[in-house]
Amino acid sequence: MTTILITGAAGLFGHHCLEHVLKNTDWDVVGLVRLARIGTSRRINEVMDGHQEWDSRVRFVWHDLRSPVNGYTAEQIGEVDYVIHAAASTHVDESIKRPSDFVMDNVVGTANLLDWARTLRGLRRLQYFSTDEVTGPAPAGVHFDEHAELNPTNPYSASKAGAEALTMAYGNTYGMPVFVTRTMNLIGERASKEKFLPLVMNKVLAGEELLIHSDPTGTQPGTRHYLHCRNAAAASLFLLHQAEQRQIYNVVGKEIDNLSFARRIADIMGKPLHYRLVDFHSSRPGHDLAYALDDTKIRKMGFEYPVGFEESLERTVRWTLARPYWLNL
Repeated sequence: MTTILITGAAGLFGHHCLEHVLKNTDWDVVGLVRLARIGTSRRINEVMDGHQEWDSRVRFVWHDLRSPVNGYTAEQIGEVDYVIHAAASTHVDESIKRPSDFVMDNVVGTANLLDWARTLRGLRRLQYFSTDEVTGPAPAGVHFDEHAELNPTNPYSASKAGAEALTMAYGNTYGMPVFVTRTMNLIGERASKEKFLPLVMNKVLAGEELLIHSDPTGTQPGTRHYLHCRNAAAASLFLLHQAEQRQIYNVVGKEIDNLSFARRIADIMGKPLHYRLVDFHSSRPGHDLAYALDDTKIRKMGFEYPVGFEESLERTVRWTLARPYWLNL
């Protein structure tokens, strides 16, 4: 029987990845969790609810990767064939306030995970789940490929770049079958309320003004690529079979400016959007106007994104409207 370990299995991507693997394979799944917030355990409960047939295939192990994986935890995890390392601290604002915490979570945590993983006898592939932000801001019209120079501009992206480097180093030094994915901004059901989509929804519902990141003139909103977690999970499962050792793969979504994105959310909700464009970057260094990656590499390998942007956005907004407690957790 094939077994996969998903770290951060209670996170936004992690719990969608857990569900995707359970639905699309017959593998057993070990979810490594820290459960730092009340909402994270609820994600797991909702995914597992109504699927008693999954109970025998899943087990959860609590561990904080700031500490090495000790013998007891290693025994609980057992031998695994695949690892998706998605556990991370991800909020840029918090990384600017508490940079050392992000180094501990993302760099030290990855080192501890890799130290344990290199003891596995039958490891087939290990994915490090990284971010578009490691390449820094993208000039207009530029989409970085996998060979782009690293240019992190805040402690969060620097910590992810450091973890990428460690992953590749373990591949080179110990011959571990590692690869890296760089993924754009994720959307999906059960996102934390400070993420942009639920933030927009809360502002729209309350009739409050939404501040949108713009250029210094206050006329050009920031741009992102938005990708549903299901697409990211599908890419991970595809690459666990297809990725080459010590390679990087970009996983990219729909490019849209944040004002248009917010307006689309408000339209789906049937309510007006009140907003103001604000130059965040000048007052809050570390916030970049645009990130952009090129996903030609994974597309040429035959990967196709299973859900479209409009479909996934509308589904996520309507799902959340029907479960408004997710806007408050």
